[in-house]
Amino acid sequence: MTVRYDWQEAEISAIYNTPLLELVYRAASVHRQYHNSQQIQVCKLISIKTGGCPEDCGYCAQSSHYQTEVKPQALLEKETVLNIAQQAKASGVSRVCMGAAWREVRDNSQFDRVLDMVKDVTSMGLEVCCTLGMLNESQAKRLEDAGLYAYNHNLDTSREHYSTIITTRTYDDRLNTINNVRQTKVTVCSGGILGLGETERDRISMLHTLSQLNPHPESVPINILSQVEGTPLEKQPDVSVWEIIRAIATARIVMPAADIRLSAGRAELSQIEQAFCFMAGANSIFSSDDGHMLTVTTPCPGYDSDKELLSLLGLENRPPFLNQRSNKGVILNN
Repeated sequence: MTVRYDWQEAEISAIYNTPLLELVYRAASVHRQYHNSQQIQVCKLISIKTGGCPEDCGYCAQSSHYQTEVKPQALLEKETVLNIAQQAKASGVSRVCMGAAWREVRDNSQFDRVLDMVKDVTSMGLEVCCTLGMLNESQAKRLEDAGLYAYNHNLDTSREHYSTIITTRTYDDRLNTINNVRQTKVTVCSGGILGLGETERDRISMLHTLSQLNPHPESVPINILSQVEGTPLEKQPDVSVWEIIRAIATARIVMPAADIRLSAGRAELSQIEQAFCFMAGANSIFSSDDGHMLTVTTPCPGYDSDKELLSLLGLENRPPFLNQRSNKGVILNN
């Protein structure tokens, strides 16, 4: 199977609606063509600046628009971040993602501090990903110069459903940030969230948008909504594991070279359900030492339980920097 950038929405819909076991078999076959099926990349997410975000994302505990358990906190000190990263590395993590609850990157002393963090965590031999909100091309270049490996900026959902979830920025704002990152060698991490009240067509539309990006995002996180009390989506029903598996398998088929990351919401899945997700093409997870991803409202399995899971399934931790990206977006296998 070759990498395509001309998928039609009807084609993706047909894939998504393939009988489930056949869909998983097809996705597993594609996965083995492009990836080592015995390797899972374990990632750690660090909230370097928590809460107080001016955006109104309807799912987010960190939005200043809602009353949640999250209390705003200042940007962490570099030494604190380095200590967390070092512990993560010792636990088998090969990628550290640093998230700040900002609407956008600003050229100020706080951004300078983040650049220093990127340099020092990268020097540990870890892939570093940042999710800092919107940024311009100049800021993306500064992150590249600091050694950043990836930038996360999720589409969240379809263009059609987007305005019902977020009103403080547009869909095109998100695509523009991705385009700014593409002017550098920094890889792109962009995916979505299942469970935002979207339809099946919305999920297919989001995957279609991602599949039209040339090159595809090197990393596609599939998040599952964690309902947070105090947010507009606190009463959303849970997403069926079968819908999660369909989304993962479809993403694997239409973006075969991408890493498909089973991200937020994984804590609610059993070992058997997670194994099914890996079979369908997921090859990355987020793990933690404190049981949380970004905040206390987003649970995350611990390092020890994940080591047990991977051992049980005969899977191994993937090392960092397995793939590098050239200026033209071509993945170069080391």
